[in-house]
Amino acid sequence: MKSNKIRIGITQGDINGVGYEVILKTFADPMMLELCTPIIYGSPKVATYHRKALDIPANFSIINSAADASENKLSIVNCTNDEVKVEFAKADADAGKAALDALEKAISEYKDGLIDAIVTAPINKHTIQCEDFAFPGHTEYIEERLGDNFKSLMILLKDDFRVALVTGHIPVKDIASSITKELIEEKLMILNQSLKVDFGLSAPRIAVLALNPHSGDDGLLGTEEKEIIAPAIAEMSKKGILCYGPFAADGFMGSGNFEHFDAVLAMYHDQGLTPFKVLAMENGVNFTAGLPVIRTSPAHGTAYDIAGKGVASEVSFREAVYEAIDIFRNRERQEVASAHPLRKQYYEKRDDSDKLKLDSVEDDL
Repeated sequence: MKSNKIRIGITQGDINGVGYEVILKTFADPMMLELCTPIIYGSPKVATYHRKALDIPANFSIINSAADASENKLSIVNCTNDEVKVEFAKADADAGKAALDALEKAISEYKDGLIDAIVTAPINKHTIQCEDFAFPGHTEYIEERLGDNFKSLMILLKDDFRVALVTGHIPVKDIASSITKELIEEKLMILNQSLKVDFGLSAPRIAVLALNPHSGDDGLLGTEEKEIIAPAIAEMSKKGILCYGPFAADGFMGSGNFEHFDAVLAMYHDQGLTPFKVLAMENGVNFTAGLPVIRTSPAHGTAYDIAGKGVASEVSFREAVYEAIDIFRNRERQEVASAHPLRKQYYEKRDDSDKLKLDSVEDDL
């Protein structure tokens, strides 16, 4: 009998950070093994070192592939034959290579249909750079490898608080020139679709933030709101997307107005992530929307400052696993619901009785 458990592929991330600590702490709870079948892509030796050094009561099995994973067990696929040395809090090229090896193996097995979703532990964006990884981060790399020509959208979320970004990992000096009406429209379409399919919202409401202080102050502090952002919102509203703004970012977030919307679209990285991490750092989740693959990660980084001390919280990582499971289930339900849509029904008055018609008719009727 085939299991309904979702197979979650977990990449080890930077071995000198808190990745293994939050992974092992999460799956030390037997209840987590009832929700999914977790497969770590990494190194059994490194996992053992972290487990002993941090005294985490988590057991795991060593397997060659996710195809060999057993239910109710945490499994590890060995992704490298290199003898990698763990040095907590150290930015090391060998650790970067180990992180990439794990990521590439997870992507390969996802393509082979052996795992259903990917949860990535934090990487060091500097040490992972090489000929095979010339990207600002996970999001761009996964879009390139698994995007199937779809465009990605970074969404940070905690419960019903969701923040998406028009621009991501780019220098501040390049933000204004990178924002176009077409790009905002593209991101709004991806966000709207994700809210419907991935989160099960039938009519999501999206707030769009301004780029400039005070929403440009009627052109005094910038014209992007009048010339780019507002026209994009108007165009998408015509297409049925419930989007509003542009709102001045400081007042909008500070007043709590974000609570009245299903998602917020910020213009750039720090504009969206600074308030999000103030409000939801410990249990926030990073979700890469818009792609066929489901990929989530904790909202924090490698946390070198506390690596190896045993004090890292696993809450954000656990929430990332929860979200991957929920999104997978929501996509399944959406696929079933849309597979055999009901024919339109209407009544036609011809005599003294109303006759129910089931034949298809034009939309305007």
